[in-house]
Amino acid sequence: MNSDYDYAMERRLHALNPELHGRFTESVFGLQHILSNYLLIFPTFTDHTELHSLNVIDFCNRIIGSRLEKLNADEIYSLLMGCYFHDTGMGIRKKDYDEFARQIDFGDYFETHSRDNIPDIIRDFHNEFSGLFLKKYSALFDIPSEEHLRAIIQISRGHRKTDLTDEKEYPIALPVSGGNTICFPYLSALIRLADEIDVAAGRNLSFLYDSETLTNEKDIIEFGKHEAIKEVVVLEDRFVLVVDTDDEFVYNNIKKMASKMQKTVDECCFAVTGRTPYTITQKSIEIRKI
Repeated sequence: MNSDYDYAMERRLHALNPELHGRFTESVFGLQHILSNYLLIFPTFTDHTELHSLNVIDFCNRIIGSRLEKLNADEIYSLLMGCYFHDTGMGIRKKDYDEFARQIDFGDYFETHSRDNIPDIIRDFHNEFSGLFLKKYSALFDIPSEEHLRAIIQISRGHRKTDLTDEKEYPIALPVSGGNTICFPYLSALIRLADEIDVAAGRNLSFLYDSETLTNEKDIIEFGKHEAIKEVVVLEDRFVLVVDTDDEFVYNNIKKMASKMQKTVDECCFAVTGRTPYTITQKSIEIRKI
């Protein structure tokens, strides 16, 4: 990978607005323990600690690439914060779950799912729980304005499922003090793509998990895919999954994963190209077997 993009957003934010950069770094310090709480609910799930957040930020840096100069300080701050907050809903307390669940539109979800299976509900709607967590506890993180708070909530929610073409939920240019605007669809598409491609073996950290102890079939399949994907390379025009496996079952599941990822790429490109002045140049998913 091109080292020029390592910590690119962080360095750019520090140069453009040291005060916003300071607010971001203070928030990160407080979030590290909060993100680890997901292990109490999902002890065998793929990593959702601050290490995953760092991966998501790194992928955002590489997806943006040389176009970073087009983003203003408020957009960079909001995206960095969204990258750290997007999975906070995975580790909420039971008290918060009960409160937040009353505010979420679950649609027809409970026609086919049990209301008693709280871990599944949290996992399937964790982006909504993350947004509500941030809204409730925002005072702990020194967020500079209500506009910034709205942006971070929507970017966090936007990492999955939400409709990025919804003009009310995802405005193209929300004004903030100082004359800048924040482009919700682009920033949300970036975090959605970055989260989607964080699938390489490094995400299953050996000091957190012992894959040999897994008994749930879904977990076994997921870990098999992650272990076989050795690297995800971000090129200017595509994402490349570098795969090492002779197991046909695992490889077929990776192809299914790639197909799902391609749908996400298509959705994000459509939302950004059709609504914003920005662009996402990565248009496809490639599997490269080694």
